[in-house]
Amino acid sequence: MSSPNPAPGKRPSGGAAQVAMAMELPVILIATIAIAGGAGYLLDRWLHTSPLLTLIFGFLGFGAGVWDVIRRLTRAEKTDGGANGGG
Repeated sequence: MSSPNPAPGKRPSGGAAQVAMAMELPVILIATIAIAGGAGYLLDRWLHTSPLLTLIFGFLGFGAGVWDVIRRLTRAEKTDGGANGGG
């Protein structure tokens, strides 16, 4: 016998979704900085402009990471309907 499949598109409970988001957001921020900074580092080595492009791309990665975190938080707030928000 097989166990019944969960309903398609079923979302995790509020607490589980918040824990998942809390674990996901720092990873996103660090990954964008690392990827952009790494690309800047490789370009610096290729163009012999060290550390200019590493810094520029690192700051751009930081900005992109913050923008993505804010975008995800506002989207989560809209889908949550503000039910868990302020009091």
